[in-house]
Amino acid sequence: METSKDQKVAYFSMEIALESDIPTYSGGLGVLAGDTIRSAADLGVPMVAVTLTYSGGYFYQMIAPDGRQVERPLRWTFSVDFKKLDKKVKMKLQDKELFIGAWQYDVRGRSGHSIPVILLDSDIEENENEPWMQQLTGALYDASPFQRVVQEMILGVCGCRMLKELGYMPDTYHLNEGHAAFIVFELLEKLGSIDAVKKKCSFTTHTPVRAGHDKFGYDLIRDVFRDRLPDSYMDLAGKEECNMTLLALNGSRYCNGVAKKHGEISRRMFPGYEIDHITNGIHMSFWLSPYMHLLFDEDLGSAWHYNYNSLNGALNLNSNHVWRAHMKAKLDLLDYQKSHSPVLLDEKLLTIGFARRVAEYKRMLLIFSDLERLAKIAKGKVQFISAGKAHPADHQSKGMIKNIHDFSDYLWNSYRIGLCWLSNYDMDLAKLMTTGVDVWLNTPRRYREASGTSGMKAALNGVLNFSILDGWWIEGYEMDPMAGWAIGPGPDDPDAENKSDKDDAEDLYVKLEDEIVPIWRKNQTEWRERMKHAIKLISFFNTHRMVEEYAKKAYLLERQPLWNSLA
Repeated sequence: METSKDQKVAYFSMEIALESDIPTYSGGLGVLAGDTIRSAADLGVPMVAVTLTYSGGYFYQMIAPDGRQVERPLRWTFSVDFKKLDKKVKMKLQDKELFIGAWQYDVRGRSGHSIPVILLDSDIEENENEPWMQQLTGALYDASPFQRVVQEMILGVCGCRMLKELGYMPDTYHLNEGHAAFIVFELLEKLGSIDAVKKKCSFTTHTPVRAGHDKFGYDLIRDVFRDRLPDSYMDLAGKEECNMTLLALNGSRYCNGVAKKHGEISRRMFPGYEIDHITNGIHMSFWLSPYMHLLFDEDLGSAWHYNYNSLNGALNLNSNHVWRAHMKAKLDLLDYQKSHSPVLLDEKLLTIGFARRVAEYKRMLLIFSDLERLAKIAKGKVQFISAGKAHPADHQSKGMIKNIHDFSDYLWNSYRIGLCWLSNYDMDLAKLMTTGVDVWLNTPRRYREASGTSGMKAALNGVLNFSILDGWWIEGYEMDPMAGWAIGPGPDDPDAENKSDKDDAEDLYVKLEDEIVPIWRKNQTEWRERMKHAIKLISFFNTHRMVEEYAKKAYLLERQPLWNSLA
């Protein structure tokens, strides 16, 4: 099916995970963006997406023998899946002209509908006289403030101009996080008033931590924009510094967080703004193991690919069939693990997985707070698989990876407890882990996880969650506590946010020893029943439902005829 130019929605995201081996993503924001586009393609939503090329990607992670993270630049070239576009746009950068080219990658849905993803590229011949300009779209999340500002200018300003040059005239510009907020300045110049801009823009914030919102000093902003800033730029972006979230909020008709709790936190962070919430989801068929996929097709019918309500029938699945499908996925994971780790794990043991971007607030070391107590609980019963990347400049988080490496040696040498770290966490490894472990562990500091989606991927595959009540798991656990376990108190406890690491570790150890391990070892009937409850949760936590909410609330689209025929 040829892509038409009547796309009503332009989706702007700093990163989009198209495929595991296309390095245009670093973590959850990009993976969610990819799932969003896949569901929009399945449902026939008239959308075009915009991101950057990142010819050097994020980085390839290696773990040295002593446990240190080592970063290597990625080397890749655009494959036949990309179409080089002949259009170019330009913008003023300081006192020079920067030219931007583009590539197109089409995401084809099960319906046959395609969504074009436009990838902006500064590495073109027009910039040959300024080699530094050719590198501007090279590295994802470059640590240099200047480079970050310019990348966000390319996304927002050149992204808008490229869509116009290609013949797209969207009704809605969806700013997926504040990185794209310079769209507001670009549209303001074209439309003349902020009210006119707001009619065209919707904004999703993904960050409940103040430090996570992009802010740039005005000296830098004035240097890169020079005399091209609108008169009202400080009214829109903040008096003291350029806050990209404020700019997006002030330039959008609709704003939302990505979980119920996150919406509440966002309203506290930005008082006076109407901030709704649309809870995140996952693309079901993309994240389902091939063995569960076959089981769903046989027992739920093909409708589950489109009609997420079909997963409400998960409780009627044959428990033994669910278990066999899970064990095949577990063996796939352990086959991979044995060829990528010196630790040999045993498929008969309860396998706990924890993998995500490595950052202090995610507390990947919490379960290791008391190694002797953990060893007493786990010896001969439990093993662990972990993975994740730390930002190259985050030495504290890189130290946490080394800590886990050292714990692995200690637990094996002292107790014969398996703990392995799998390097270069990407979408392929994420799928192996979320489909193959038995329990998915998540221990962030409370209310710093906007949503999280790895636990949804695990639940879809019958893996039980063991998590702090934060982000999506507040809603998931409330919907069905049979789908896993909660660590510590929930948001109904006014003191929950102040619980110490020691308190949370104590509850983790108690539940692991008194509930999780005994059920695994002595009550497989209950365990398998719980697996089906986990699957049923995804009748809500999926991107088909999420995209339908965005279409109604953020895009103001009428329900598409295709949706009715597929439901």
